[in-house]
Amino acid sequence: MSDRQWLPPHDPSEGWDTPTEEDVAEMLGEDGLVSGVPLGGPIPGDEDGDGDDHLPPRPVPEVGSPEWQADAADLAAVEEELTTRWPESRLEPSLDRIAELMSVLGDPQHAYPVVHVAGTNGKTSVTRMVDALLRALHQRTGRNSSPHLQSVTERIALDGEPVTARTFVDTYRELQPYLELVDQRSEEAGGPRMSYFEVLTAMAFAAFADAPVEVAVVETGMGGTWDATNVVRPAVAVITPVGLDHTDYLGEDLATIAGEKAGIIQPGPEDDLLPRDPIAVIGRQEPEAMDVLLRRAVEVGAVVARLGSEFDVVERRVAVGGQQLTLRGLGGEYPEVFLPLFGEHQAENAATALAAVEAFFGAGPDRALDPELIRAGFAAVDNPGRLERLSSSPTVLVDAAHNGHGGRALAEAVTSEFDFKRLVAVVAMLDGKDADAFLAALEPVVEEVVVTRAASPRAMDPGDLARIAEERFTAQRVHVVDTLPDAVSAALDLVGVPDPTADDDVSGVGVLITGSVVTAGAARSLFGKDAQ
Repeated sequence: MSDRQWLPPHDPSEGWDTPTEEDVAEMLGEDGLVSGVPLGGPIPGDEDGDGDDHLPPRPVPEVGSPEWQADAADLAAVEEELTTRWPESRLEPSLDRIAELMSVLGDPQHAYPVVHVAGTNGKTSVTRMVDALLRALHQRTGRNSSPHLQSVTERIALDGEPVTARTFVDTYRELQPYLELVDQRSEEAGGPRMSYFEVLTAMAFAAFADAPVEVAVVETGMGGTWDATNVVRPAVAVITPVGLDHTDYLGEDLATIAGEKAGIIQPGPEDDLLPRDPIAVIGRQEPEAMDVLLRRAVEVGAVVARLGSEFDVVERRVAVGGQQLTLRGLGGEYPEVFLPLFGEHQAENAATALAAVEAFFGAGPDRALDPELIRAGFAAVDNPGRLERLSSSPTVLVDAAHNGHGGRALAEAVTSEFDFKRLVAVVAMLDGKDADAFLAALEPVVEEVVVTRAASPRAMDPGDLARIAEERFTAQRVHVVDTLPDAVSAALDLVGVPDPTADDDVSGVGVLITGSVVTAGAARSLFGKDAQ
C-alpha cells in the first residue's frame, strides 16, 4: 500500500478547540450570515486558509489516448472483480465486515463531518443538492451516491466531480489487501465475503480522507440501519420520503421500512468538533412513517426539523429550464431561488436540502445562510436522469423513477411543467418492482407505452411487463420491443417524428424514458450524455 494517510488528516486533540463567542461572531460575518468557513484549519492547497480554494483539478487523460485506454482497461478489470461479490440488491443485517475494514484502515469515515441521507424517493436528488450548496458555501466536499447511471466512478465524487478512472482503480488496489483480510476472517467464521456495495462504500470513505474533504454527503444504498454507510457518525441525518420499495428486504409496510431508514438517526458523536445534539431533517412523509421516524429521534435525543413545519416551500412557479422558488428554511426565507429541476417533488427536495445544510452550519432564526450563496448553489445543481431533457426536437425526457411514489411524482411534474399534446413512454423495469403501481401513475399522462428490457440481469421480462401494462392501458396502447434503442425509435415513430434531428415542428409531442436507474443510464448513453 502507498504512504497515503487513512487516519483523520486533522486530529481535534491537536489544535481544534471549542469555538469562543468571538469565533462564532467571526464565522457569522458582518451581516450575521453564515458564509461556510471551513471547520478546522487550512487544508493543503488552501494557502490562505479561507476555504475558498477547492480541491486541485485532477488530470484526466485525453479520450482515446494510450493512457486513457490503459485506465479504461484497468477500470474494467476492477469492475469485473467487484461483480464476483454479493450484488448490492442483497442485504444482510450486519455491519461487522464494513466496521472491521474501517477499523483496519484507521476509520477514515470519521476524518470529516458527514451529512447522511436515506429514504425511498428523492435521496439522490437531495444528496446532490446538499453537495452543491456546501460547495457554494466554500466547502470541499465528497459525495457518495448509488446506484450509478453510467459509470461506477459516479459513486465517488470530489468537489462535485466523479473521481477519475485512475483514482478509482488506485483506491481499490490500495484497499485490496485489507479487503482480502476481512474476506478471509469472515469466511473462516462462516460468513460471506464483503459485498459489492460494502467495498464501494469503503473506497468512498478512504478517497474522502485521502483528498481530504471538509464534509462528506453520504447516500444510503438500501435501508439505513444495516446499510454499509451506517458506520458514519452523521452531523445531520436526512430522511427523504419513505415509500414501498425493496419490500423483500426492508419490510412490506411503511412503518417497517421507515424503521429501517430511521437507523441513520444516531446519538451525537462523542468527539464532535462542535458538540451538539444529533439533528434529523425529515422530508414529507405518510403519517405512519413519520410516527416511526419521530420515535427514533426521541429515542436518541435528536433535534428534528420537518418539511411543512420547521421548513417548507413558500412559493413555487414554473420557469424556463426549471422553477423559481421561495424557500422557508431554519434561518428565514430565501426568495428568488432558481432550481434547474422540474416538479413539486424537487421543490420539496430543495427545501429539505437547504434545511440539512442550515442544520450542518447551526443556522437558526437569527443565523441565516448567505442568500446569494444559496442561490448560486441551487442554480448549479446537476441531477442527471431526473426528468432530464435528452433532446429538444422532439422533446425526449428521461427519469429514473421506478415505484408507485416516484411514478406519481413524475406524472405530476410532467403535467405541471410541460404542455404535451401527445406523450409516449418507453418503460423498462427490474424484477421485484411494483410495475402495476408505477404504470397506474403514468397512465393519465401517457398516450401509449412501449415496454422493453432493461440492460440488467435483474430485468423484468418485457412480455410480463406488457401484460401488466395492458391491465392499465389496454392492449391497443401497449407495444413490446426487444431493445431500448429500438424501443426509443418506435416511440418516436408513434409520436410522429421518425427523425429526431429533423427541423419539423414537433411542439407538443414527446417521449418519456423511465422505469429504472439502469434504464435512465442506458438512455443517457444512447443520447451521447457523459457520466456525471
